[in-house]
Amino acid sequence: MRIQIVTPAARGSQSGNRITARRWAKVLRQSGHRVEIGDRRARPSGSKDPDLLIALHARRSFDEIARFHEDHPGRPLVVGLTGTDLYRDLRRSASARRALEWADRLVLLQPQGIDELEAHLRPKARVIHQSARRTRAAVRKSVRTLDVCVVGHLRPVKDPFRTAYAARSLPASSQLRVLHVGRALSDGMRSRAEREMARNARYRWLGERPRWQVLQLLARSHATVNSSLLEGGANAVSEALVAGTAVLASRVPGTVGMLGDDHPGYFEPRKTAELTTLLSRCESEPTFLEELEKRSRRLAGSYTPAREAAAWRKLLAELRSGHRKAS
Repeated sequence: MRIQIVTPAARGSQSGNRITARRWAKVLRQSGHRVEIGDRRARPSGSKDPDLLIALHARRSFDEIARFHEDHPGRPLVVGLTGTDLYRDLRRSASARRALEWADRLVLLQPQGIDELEAHLRPKARVIHQSARRTRAAVRKSVRTLDVCVVGHLRPVKDPFRTAYAARSLPASSQLRVLHVGRALSDGMRSRAEREMARNARYRWLGERPRWQVLQLLARSHATVNSSLLEGGANAVSEALVAGTAVLASRVPGTVGMLGDDHPGYFEPRKTAELTTLLSRCESEPTFLEELEKRSRRLAGSYTPAREAAAWRKLLAELRSGHRKAS
């Protein structure tokens, strides 16, 4: 099949949407399909009309979705739903809701997202966990410091400085340090990161780094924190699970869908004191950190490339067989 993946994230971006699009393209090419990645602004030059469109983000990719729906009404359309789709845009955007009606299949990154869909749309939904690979480099965790990494661009929905704020309240004897990778998406966010480093000796902002360096950081950290206010199913969480790294996270549906209801490393969104307590426990209670690591290793099997590839093969087989009616 000729497949086009459209994403609102620009070429060269390290955003979660672009990382997902690149990974999906690799999975589909390995299955023998011809895949190109576009964005919502323009079709790739010289591209032919695709047999299948996979659109990441119902609202922000709506123009391309509508164009494909109008030009190729008999060809299958798959919409991948992001956290902002599920937990914000579907309530506010008629365009996002219309895209879901047109879609033949809806791809979600974790099962709790199905609860956000209207009942008649749920039969279209397929959960495809985002896979991750271990870093190939040999890494060692520090024995002098307890390293906690934060992986995510600096933007409000990620609540990016919550871990830094929580670390401020740790006792003077603490050896914990916060290592934050991600691009500042505004001058204001850059200034906040620089001010935080100036006043908080435990916090270090590393800026944007290549993906291989991010994977190494996750593997050599003792824990990672995902403090997002909403998530669809974070790449950084699946990567941490595959690395066997302990995960602390805000209790939001997209992350609970990945880690489970009973995960002991949750804090309520924006609750700095709760996160401080969890960080303190990671440092002072070895058994707590070990339990979080065991949970990561136990969940890692759901996030292998083989499982993701099999899920995509099954979905495309449904579409190619002509049985496009969801059941």
